[in-house]
Amino acid sequence: MLNHFRSHIDKNFNFLKDARLLIAISGGVDSVVLTYLCHQLGLNISLAHCNFNLRGEESDLDEAFVSQLAKDIEVDIFIENFDTNAFAKDHKMSTQMAARALRYHWFSELAEQKSFNYILTAHHADDNLETFLINLSRGTGLDGLLGIPETKGQFIRPLLIYSREDLEIYAITKHIEWREDLTNASTKYLRNRLRHDVIPILKDINPQLLQNFQKTISHLKDSKVVLNDSIEQLYEKLVTKISQDEIHFSVEKLKNLSDPKPYLYKILKDYHFTEWQDITDLLDAQTGKQVFSKSHCLLKNRGELILTRITTKEQPETITISEGDNYIHFTLGSLIFETVEGMDATNNSTIYVDKDLLNYPLRIRKWEKGDYFYPFGMEKKKKLSKFFKDEKLSMIEKENVWLLCSNQEIVWILNYRADNRFKITNKTQRILKILLQDEI
Repeated sequence: MLNHFRSHIDKNFNFLKDARLLIAISGGVDSVVLTYLCHQLGLNISLAHCNFNLRGEESDLDEAFVSQLAKDIEVDIFIENFDTNAFAKDHKMSTQMAARALRYHWFSELAEQKSFNYILTAHHADDNLETFLINLSRGTGLDGLLGIPETKGQFIRPLLIYSREDLEIYAITKHIEWREDLTNASTKYLRNRLRHDVIPILKDINPQLLQNFQKTISHLKDSKVVLNDSIEQLYEKLVTKISQDEIHFSVEKLKNLSDPKPYLYKILKDYHFTEWQDITDLLDAQTGKQVFSKSHCLLKNRGELILTRITTKEQPETITISEGDNYIHFTLGSLIFETVEGMDATNNSTIYVDKDLLNYPLRIRKWEKGDYFYPFGMEKKKKLSKFFKDEKLSMIEKENVWLLCSNQEIVWILNYRADNRFKITNKTQRILKILLQDEI
């Protein structure tokens, strides 16, 4: 397996060889094998372990185990303890979701603080199959059937081509010890029920299940590339008018398609529509017929379908942030606030502001017509509509823009540009770091 893993890294992840790598290690067989494989290849690795304090003494034994492993192979290890149950209660989320949010936030923060280039997780082919089946059971489109991505931002998953059995056989053969999480045997959660009750039956029916699943994922990814290229070309032909507030689609050209429904789905899914048959029926409906999503309206008007955003007061899109709040979860991901001593590099997802210039409570809201800001590094104000035009944002991208505001002033166009009025100067006494962490 080591030679195969070496070839896999050479072919698909050659960039890891000259990088500083942080491996997320739980103590289970998958993350322990990943650690040994990377160590044997001579990659520059350190370990990161989360103690979620959910299993009493077992959690502490996991921590002791990975600490000893780090000593044995002489690599650095970082350990963080969390009160996961309290976090879940405070943020009104499940324990699983709380643990996920905590670990990904900490991994990203640690990577930034210690200058790690990439974070490696030990997801494998069985994890991928489970994710596929979960998405399938809940009802999903093509994106949901693509499984776990090998690469997403800083996060790399180099074991996705291997099964859990592959990893266990390697560990046993090489006399590698690992820790078993007994909660994985519980069928309380959907993933575990699939793992223990469903997938074994599928593997019994077809021993080549995982190999065939990998081929299917590859075919689906290829199909997505072709589909996206086709939709992009078709979109330009279907749109008859596009403005700040509306997109007009030609009914005649839509009806000339072999089957309009899948095209309408692909074009409109990012606008939160769900009643696809009603949308298809609009093509033959009388003028004035409408279909609504939680954020948009699609109107039949003679020979066009007109897409507009709903801006009624009945659908508020504002989140309030009090001073002292350090973690806010919303549509784009998680917004994290931290008072720091100094600044590191900024990017589209991280800014630093003068905390004393902020007026609480802050607000996160969607952008509105007439909004303006002072782009970072500039002294003159600029309308957001002009900024979006200069940035060449599509209509969908503009609809998904959120703002962080102090009173009526924009502090940050999230994922795009900070406002110059809140920048750090030589008079700044308190620096606030604000990080937007995408959901992984």
